[in-house]
Amino acid sequence: MCAILLTALVAGNGQSTLPKDPQQARLLSLENAWNHAVQQRDMRAIDSLMGADLVAIDYDGSMMNKSQYMASVSMPTLHFEHIVNDSMQVQIYGRGAIVVGVYRETGVRNGKRFLHRERFVDTWINRNGAWLCVASQSTLILH
Repeated sequence: MCAILLTALVAGNGQSTLPKDPQQARLLSLENAWNHAVQQRDMRAIDSLMGADLVAIDYDGSMMNKSQYMASVSMPTLHFEHIVNDSMQVQIYGRGAIVVGVYRETGVRNGKRFLHRERFVDTWINRNGAWLCVASQSTLILH
């Protein structure tokens, strides 16, 4: 997990500088680590980033719990080539935080290439010193 976080931090997050608040910087690096873990199909890392009670709403309106989300990422007919965040903003509310941003993903699904640009809202909760994503929603940007 540490290697993934370091890679994500070094790779950048689409912003020129990290926020001065260390918790905001941590959340941005976790968002990037999530992308890296999905791209590498690192299910252990994905599992460590999400709360057991995760609710994920995909760009097509489908809703998934944690196990359904992890199953969707590991489908053999889906291959992510690149997933990159930009324009992320973090708002912290005590032990909770909201991250809003845009990401681009490319890959192959069911033998067909895809390129998506999506706006996302992720809700993170700090449980016993660890940030866990408990809700994620993305919307396809059509233009």
